[in-house]
Amino acid sequence: MQVLSEANGAARFDRIVTREVPGRRGLRAWDMLLRAHATLLRQLETDLEGKTGLGLADFDVLAQLAIAGGSLRMTELADRALISRSGMTRRVTRLVHEGLVRRTNADADARGVVVQLTNSGLDRLTVAAPVHMRGVSDLFLMKLDDQELAVLETALAKVTLDCTFG
Repeated sequence: MQVLSEANGAARFDRIVTREVPGRRGLRAWDMLLRAHATLLRQLETDLEGKTGLGLADFDVLAQLAIAGGSLRMTELADRALISRSGMTRRVTRLVHEGLVRRTNADADARGVVVQLTNSGLDRLTVAAPVHMRGVSDLFLMKLDDQELAVLETALAKVTLDCTFG
């Protein structure tokens, strides 16, 4: 097996980038968005898990259930928490085992599964939420002024909407 030289690989990749993104317009912003997202999630995960023992993805599931009034169909929960359906099934199974959520059949459709937040889950969320929200505030919100937050919100909403409805 022949190993590609660094210069050859870099040059090939550079040609693709130049062809697909003329003038490299916006690529620095894209790179910074990815790096900021990864850095923030890593730090929020570390802080939340270290201080409460609850992982960020589990927090998100509990928070989505609380926001929805305590229960959601499994498919809607997966969509809201940005987790694949199979990933959500495994996560919910673990959270059921921990007593933080309960799984039931949907009334109207015996094939549907509803996930419900338990009192223990709400208690756990109540402890974790202040830690998480302080992290969001300290690591993100306080770094930007109101105008920067408004521009960012508008831009990201536009991208999300365009991607959702193409």
